[in-house]
Amino acid sequence: MARRIAAGAAYGGGGVGLVGAAAVGLLVAEMQLARRHVANGSSGGRVPVADGVYGHAYDVPGEPPLRLTMLGDSTAAGQGVHRAGQTPGALLASGLAAVAERPVELRNVALPGARSDDLERQVGLVLSSPHPVPDICVIMVGANDVTHRMPPTQSVRCLAAAVRRLRTAGAEVVVGTCPDLGTIEPVQQPLRWLARRASRQLAAAQTIGVVEQGGRTVSLGDLLGPEFEANPRELFGPDNYHPSAEGYATAAMAVLPTVCAALGLWPAEEERPDVFRREGFLPVARAAAEAADEAGTEVTAAMPTGPRGPWALLKRRRRRRVTEAEPARPSV
Repeated sequence: MARRIAAGAAYGGGGVGLVGAAAVGLLVAEMQLARRHVANGSSGGRVPVADGVYGHAYDVPGEPPLRLTMLGDSTAAGQGVHRAGQTPGALLASGLAAVAERPVELRNVALPGARSDDLERQVGLVLSSPHPVPDICVIMVGANDVTHRMPPTQSVRCLAAAVRRLRTAGAEVVVGTCPDLGTIEPVQQPLRWLARRASRQLAAAQTIGVVEQGGRTVSLGDLLGPEFEANPRELFGPDNYHPSAEGYATAAMAVLPTVCAALGLWPAEEERPDVFRREGFLPVARAAAEAADEAGTEVTAAMPTGPRGPWALLKRRRRRRVTEAEPARPSV
């Protein structure tokens, strides 16, 4: 199904659905009930402004900071926490600065409630800015596509186009794929099963589309996945929908190694597949399916297209502990 969705996105198809038509009425009715109990991605609430420079201790005169830009929805923006240092952008900027031993300038253009079709506008903001092209962009998007029943082929098409534009401009791109929406507490069966199935199928299709455009993906099952399911009170915020500070730290911890690897900052020995961690080269569709089923899994392009289609490297990187970021120095 993920392969069909990605193919439809690439070649203009639009009729591939994630759930059967008979289930749509039930899905909509139960989703409306769930929305009465949670604040969805388009809800109000102040999002802390985390833009600025992180890693002051690594300042070197004449050496510019690395540039990190966040794009996507409320997850990328950091909705649900109260301090800038608790947002995923700040956590990633602080962690990247520590690994690179170099300051990192963060800019966040993510919009709470955004779907993948808003990425065109966000990428436009990034590329039309007087600031230099970012060294790396992190995109987190997909949850609102599922909850608002955006056609998955359209969703993947919009995401792939955004990745292509950023890669063409010279930025590395890491995408946190659609989280597992089946673990949101107020969501009941059978909507829970449908939401889980839809979000995992979209995550796998996103992976195929992103890898084909030269980006890397990380499964965000950790964001709303097994760890959240086991510890909902600690990892969900007060609205039972957006992550708490601990939840964002868990997600940042999963994404940071891939961000560092994309910039060539991860140890060389970590780039070789580790058979003991079940890493290796796979057809991209199979790698995408495995990543959707296991949180924190990275997929990146590895080989030219062969008889079985494009190939990818599937990695399960060791995570680096991420704590609340220091206050940012405003960028100039």
